Amino acid sequence: MTRFESAKEMYQNIGVDVDAALKKLNNVKISMHCWQGDDVAGFENGSSLDGGIAATGNYLGKARNSAELMADLDKAFSLIPGKHKVNLHASYAITDEKVDRDKLEPKHFKAWVDYAKDRGLGLDFNPTLFSHPKAANGLTLSSPDKKIRQFWIDHCKASRKIAEYFGKELRTTTLNNIWIPDGYKNAPADRLSPRKRLKESLDEIFTQKVDAKYIADCVESKVFGIGFESYTVGSSEFYMNYAAKNNIMCLMDTGHYHPTEVVSDKISALLLFSEKLALHISHPVRWDSDHVLVLNDELKEIGKEIVRSDALDRVFIGLDFFDASINRIAAWVVGMRNMQKALLEALLAPNAKLAQLQETENFTELMALQEELKTYPMGDIWDYFCKMNNVPEKQNWLIDVKNYEKNVLSKRTEQTI
Repeated sequence: MTRFESAKEMYQNIGVDVDAALKKLNNVKISMHCWQGDDVAGFENGSSLDGGIAATGNYLGKARNSAELMADLDKAFSLIPGKHKVNLHASYAITDEKVDRDKLEPKHFKAWVDYAKDRGLGLDFNPTLFSHPKAANGLTLSSPDKKIRQFWIDHCKASRKIAEYFGKELRTTTLNNIWIPDGYKNAPADRLSPRKRLKESLDEIFTQKVDAKYIADCVESKVFGIGFESYTVGSSEFYMNYAAKNNIMCLMDTGHYHPTEVVSDKISALLLFSEKLALHISHPVRWDSDHVLVLNDELKEIGKEIVRSDALDRVFIGLDFFDASINRIAAWVVGMRNMQKALLEALLAPNAKLAQLQETENFTELMALQEELKTYPMGDIWDYFCKMNNVPEKQNWLIDVKNYEKNVLSKRTEQTI
């Protein structure tokens, strides 16, 4: 009997259908963020990062152009089980013409659509409302300057058409996520007016007609960013209310809350009132530091909440971290595989039995079973899942990454080509 067969038997003895769990996991498409590959630089060759965003580290081999970024994505996907999606920012347009963000069109992203089609991948999208001269003071959709606001409104409208184009071309639903950096370093004299302007800007953006079959809109909150510590216009309360009132999704980023808050506890609450929701998942350390996703307790709880809520088809799962202190491809692989492991662990639990024990107030058996599950051989099931998807098991994928670093990444310089 193989290790997989032995592990499968153990799970079957507690009522878990391992084959069904693996089938469900294989159908989950996680959105892998392109900006991990080049430290959120994008292809505009513009100014350095701003808007409360910072990528730390100087590891060799950063992608310098679209060809290198796509090659790096390919290497990462070759080491991750299943077929997934690429999450793009508007600043990653591939074009020879000089075009500002308010004038972006689907044609500027055709190369990404071709890339996705060739590989059977999906695409998600984000308007880029940072690292731009018209966001230099940290105010975009809430700016008191009407011309600045209109520029960013037009950019968000253009982004929605691009996202719709992705969906139509790839015959899927593209998530279009609006996040803005807007806020103030010190306590503001007027908190209401910026939020009123943000609401009006969003109202204008969403008057634009798009096909809901191909695009899913969402808005993303944040507690604060570097340089915006005292006040964030797009707070959690603002966006949750705006999303509920306007029948769009609220995206929850695991790093965008107080350190004592956890997103896992919020998932079931939102699913009661929203058909779908979206997540950006990273590993926050003390604040929104966007560390590479590790398989910690909170990630496992997120996986459990999605699975136990029977919401694998209702939650858009995307990753959002950017670590330049380690091999960037390794960061992608670790994060994506850990997200899948968290979902697998949840799928391998006898969730109906656990819920029944809670409902009948049999808390002793509930605790005992939950604790015993922690040492069940999930790793053997995971290794089989990797094998069935023709990707390396355990840490063997790191051999490929090291070879790629030696033969490809080490030959890159900081100069963009």
